Amino acid sequence: MEKRFLKAAADFWARHDTLQEYRPFPDIQCREAYDSLPQSLRASLIKEGEQYLHFSYPVIRATDFMHFKRTGNRVDFEDLYFRRRYALNSLVVAECIEDKGRFLDDIINGIFALCEESAWQLPPHNSYVRNAPQEILPDLTRPVMDLFACETGALLACIRYLLGSRLDQISPFIGTRISYELEHRILGPYLHQHFWWMGKDDEPMCNWTPWCTQNVLLTEFLHKALPNTEKAVTLKAAESLDFFLKDYGADGCCDEGAQYYRHAGLCLDGAAAVLDQVTDGAFASLYDWDKMKNIASYIYHVHADGKYYFNFADCSPVAGRAGVREYLFGKRTGQPDLMLFAARDFQAVQGDLFADESNRLNLFYRMQTLFTYREVMDYDTSRPLIHRDTFYPSVGLFLSRNDTFCLAVKAGDNDDSHNHNDTGSFTLYKNGAPLFVDIGVESYTAKTFSDRRYEIWTMQSGYHNLPTIEGLDQHDGPDYRARAVETSFGEAKSHISMELSGAYPLKDFKTDYTREIFFDKLDNRILLKDTTNAENVVLNFITYEKPEAEGNRIRIGALAKAAFEGAEVIKIETLPITDARLRTAWDHDLYRIRLQMTAREFLLEIL
Repeated sequence: MEKRFLKAAADFWARHDTLQEYRPFPDIQCREAYDSLPQSLRASLIKEGEQYLHFSYPVIRATDFMHFKRTGNRVDFEDLYFRRRYALNSLVVAECIEDKGRFLDDIINGIFALCEESAWQLPPHNSYVRNAPQEILPDLTRPVMDLFACETGALLACIRYLLGSRLDQISPFIGTRISYELEHRILGPYLHQHFWWMGKDDEPMCNWTPWCTQNVLLTEFLHKALPNTEKAVTLKAAESLDFFLKDYGADGCCDEGAQYYRHAGLCLDGAAAVLDQVTDGAFASLYDWDKMKNIASYIYHVHADGKYYFNFADCSPVAGRAGVREYLFGKRTGQPDLMLFAARDFQAVQGDLFADESNRLNLFYRMQTLFTYREVMDYDTSRPLIHRDTFYPSVGLFLSRNDTFCLAVKAGDNDDSHNHNDTGSFTLYKNGAPLFVDIGVESYTAKTFSDRRYEIWTMQSGYHNLPTIEGLDQHDGPDYRARAVETSFGEAKSHISMELSGAYPLKDFKTDYTREIFFDKLDNRILLKDTTNAENVVLNFITYEKPEAEGNRIRIGALAKAAFEGAEVIKIETLPITDARLRTAWDHDLYRIRLQMTAREFLLEIL
């Protein structure tokens, strides 16, 4: 395992005794900074805050916390929990801009509402051992540091940083209460307990590591209450980031998908940026590292068109707009294409701060966006944005496009973080619209992260663009993978081939199944070729527009036509999209085409 972050931290402390003061943006006393923000932005954020004047923070009862363990439903608790934080963030920003004191009482109510919560972790994370059963209620004496406990710590630390002078005028005990809770729930446990996401030996990490670490660093350096903890926090954080990076390929591909890049890659950048600022540049060289650059540019490469991304695993095809965080990551890694991509996306939604949902929950992100707003909105986006064909060998992700089609093929294994059994599946957009799609994931429940995960239909290979072989769908795990993967790219054509039988729990080890996809860029034609010696193969294809079959031809809405050989249509099914999370991605029901192979070779031509 490389230890680049830990080495940078250790080298700094070998030469220095103290850190720089951390001032990422102006506090409320810097009136010139707030008064110089664009007037339209100031007005919209004050209006946002006014929605929460005299806000009644939702009551969170013990039975609300217990509800998850009893029913598996996590959404009901999260609605109460997040509404409190969304309101408090909006009130704080409005007060910073206006500075008339009119939002302060509601802010104080929000601070105390959060401080009086028995726990900051979500019920699905209420355990002390990774993947262990959750306790039905929290133990007040043993705080759990999960994603949202760390988010809450950073939120309260940021409020104190921004409004400390105004809150102290009302009562010094507001700041005292914040400090007590941060030391008890975040900083003390961080330094004296081990949570799995901190990293140890070869245990696999995921987005939790940079996400939690970033927010712990924000808590520490915006809060500045505990004496003599700076060195221990920086060294521990740096080591955790190294543990996280050990599981990333050098190509920078996020195996959790575009949506989770914003909690993985972008939080890695957030944590690195905090460390770099407080050490006066000791971590700057890490931004010149090819792996760091590749992690940054991933989001640009997996963008399909408009609001759509190539998705796999638990990622949604509508993974959120890019904005200030992506722009800053591109700026720090010296990548103008990423800056251009992020600025274009931000400008496309007219600088809407909440096009990135993370800005609703994380006050630091919201303030960072506020003070980078003008720079990104003024960025010159007139030059063309050019995507290059890419293959990410660490995950097996193949990406190719021209002016008409955007194609992605997943050729790795079924052991990704947030895995779906989707090895060999493809996603295709035409003229910026979804054509053959990956459904995504429904709202999270207890079942989503249990041993019954693959009973959920969206996780199964039969609901991806994949075959069912001898009545069997794919199996999860690192051994179930594509083999003999070969790729080629060119201006006129691109191609990928793989052997897929190893992704299935087939008893007959003599069964073979080869999938090839050819992309003729000059003729705007996609050709899928499947070859097998299996006796019974049903091919599944998921489309966004309604397909209509006539003989060996299929019209997919008004968007595309397809012709096939070596199979016959069994049926075309409607897949009702009723789940709230899926409805954020799809405007209507989806469709599944099922074909029975009638020959050893199947051809599908898409025009």
